[in-house]
Amino acid sequence: MAPARLSAAILAIEGTNCDAELRTALTEVGTAAEVVHLNQLTGRSVEPSERRRLLDYDLALIPGGFSAGDYVRAGAIFAARLATSLRDDLESFVRSGRLLGGICNGFQVLVELGLLPGRPDGRIGSPEAVLLPNDSGRFECRPTFVAWTGGRFGPLKEWPAGARFLFPSAHAEGKLVFAEPAEERRRDVEAAGQVLFRWVAPDGSPAAYPWNPNGSAGDIAGLVSPAGNVFGLMPHPERAFFARQMPEPTRPRPAGRYGDGYGFFRSLVDYARGEMRATDASASSVGEPSTARQRAARPRAIASPPR
Repeated sequence: MAPARLSAAILAIEGTNCDAELRTALTEVGTAAEVVHLNQLTGRSVEPSERRRLLDYDLALIPGGFSAGDYVRAGAIFAARLATSLRDDLESFVRSGRLLGGICNGFQVLVELGLLPGRPDGRIGSPEAVLLPNDSGRFECRPTFVAWTGGRFGPLKEWPAGARFLFPSAHAEGKLVFAEPAEERRRDVEAAGQVLFRWVAPDGSPAAYPWNPNGSAGDIAGLVSPAGNVFGLMPHPERAFFARQMPEPTRPRPAGRYGDGYGFFRSLVDYARGEMRATDASASSVGEPSTARQRAARPRAIASPPR
């Protein structure tokens, strides 16, 4: 029996500009990926045939770019529009346990929504961190390395701690700063296993500029929520998905079709598919139907926060 084909939403507004690369990556790893404008989810200025419902998707990602021109702060306007027009659906999506991710500008949006580092109940709220201008004072665009050091993020649980990925960076506002007391909050996030990736040098040693391109304390390059299903990262795995995208000066180009981004997206989809199968099996055991829409409407328990 062929594995179930997951549906993936790539949430977009004016100014998001990594939609196509992200759709290509998600399609290549077996999802039915669709770029969905926010207006399609709210019903504003769209035909009935163009309407979409967030809860009909199995996973959702917010892409990179400069949403709404990054006025006010990077990601702030997109976050405000999501919070005012899609709050209930977005919170239900998060609390169902499905994966919600953000890359670069998408990470900034999730931080502005208060979903990262996030609260145990998965609700939108006041930001608890911010992504400030890089220490260099300029836009940083280069190959960078990140390392998975273990933690709450289910899709990478099978990867060994210390696994490194080459993901390009391209941002001007990527310095992660927590609300005061900042150092105490950072230590709490680290202790809770909520660090998704850390910037590292090419040999895996602790990063200094330019390998930490923004100056984030603790070399933090990405976060996950307390439940482990909301995640965000500053570098771009979709820009290192194919071997032809991998830069040669930093290390030999990998053999075969795929680059470092493939493993990341493959892990996302395999994990989401496993969660969907578990939900369907649970439904079958109690005699419930499990079509895509019914599965989307039925709540799924989020993972318990760490003790």
